[in-house]
Amino acid sequence: MTPHVAHIGLSHFRSHKRTRLDLDGRPVALFGPNGAGKTNLMEAVSFLSPGRGLRRATAEEVIRRPEAIGWKIRATLAGPGLSHEVELSAEPDAPRSVRIDGKAAPQTALARLIRIVWLVPAQDRLWIEGADGRRRFLDRMTMSFLPDHADDVLTYEKAMRERNRLLRDEVRDPAWYRALESQMADAGAAITANRLDVLSRLRTAQEGADTAFPSAGLSLEGETGPQDTPGLAEALADGRARDMAAGRTLTGPHRADLGAVYLAKGVPARRCSTGEQKALLISLVLANARGLRTETGAAPLILLDEVAAHLDAGRRAALFDEICALEAQAWMTGTGPELFAELGQRAQHFAVHETDGISEVTAP
Repeated sequence: MTPHVAHIGLSHFRSHKRTRLDLDGRPVALFGPNGAGKTNLMEAVSFLSPGRGLRRATAEEVIRRPEAIGWKIRATLAGPGLSHEVELSAEPDAPRSVRIDGKAAPQTALARLIRIVWLVPAQDRLWIEGADGRRRFLDRMTMSFLPDHADDVLTYEKAMRERNRLLRDEVRDPAWYRALESQMADAGAAITANRLDVLSRLRTAQEGADTAFPSAGLSLEGETGPQDTPGLAEALADGRARDMAAGRTLTGPHRADLGAVYLAKGVPARRCSTGEQKALLISLVLANARGLRTETGAAPLILLDEVAAHLDAGRRAALFDEICALEAQAWMTGTGPELFAELGQRAQHFAVHETDGISEVTAP
């Protein structure tokens, strides 16, 4: 059986005052009216990976109101060679804490337990908005293949924040910059190498795949600077005067962008129709899962928020068939049970409804 969430419990997490689910490895279909709390539950699952989850929320933002007593998520992860108890929590005005099997752990340790990929409605404009969203999308895929990528990104961003502070303060002594630029160069070269590696894996995962979704030609673009450590260190040193005038670092992997082309038509993703852009996103998430299953023997958790509503019946059935063929525990949301009718007994179905501001989850 593929790695999956076998149990999850929420306490005072957004609209969920107290929710408990026991699960097997099958896909999970959550249906109910808008505002019932479906996405809130899926967001809690996304917190089982490093970062701020599928909404990029802070620990404070997910505290249930009006109680405001803090929140807690408890999950049991199960599968071949996998058996862990994870507890996430936060008190008001305090950062999120992580405990794995009863021991305190850094957030980055979550990436080594279970892989999670997701697609949410906010990403529908991914191809036409700023590069930062596409970069985060690429980094999440990269982290799913290479969990240590999260550490490289954190190291780079921390050093860059300190360098940017020196630039804004117009500090000119080179000695203040050398150590930070050395850290940035080491981590930055690793980040770029990781991204290029994963783009290659995704291309392989798309080739010859039996799928109803279009293939995307992917590339790494933007002002990334040299890809090797010595070259990036030199570029950062040479660019101090320009960076000081701008008040920020203008070269490096934080300036990267993910380029995509609808291969069958030879059209850049940004120029595709809304439906084609959505199909490309679904294709990449499936390619990500397919590649992980090929390389590790197990598919990741797949979180698909409101995806079924944007597909016709044929594409929806094809999506469900691909998910089941991957043997992935995919969490999906929709407004009604009819959206998941093609899944039948291949999935676990739950109704989500809200009463007096409290979400409840039941098996119909």
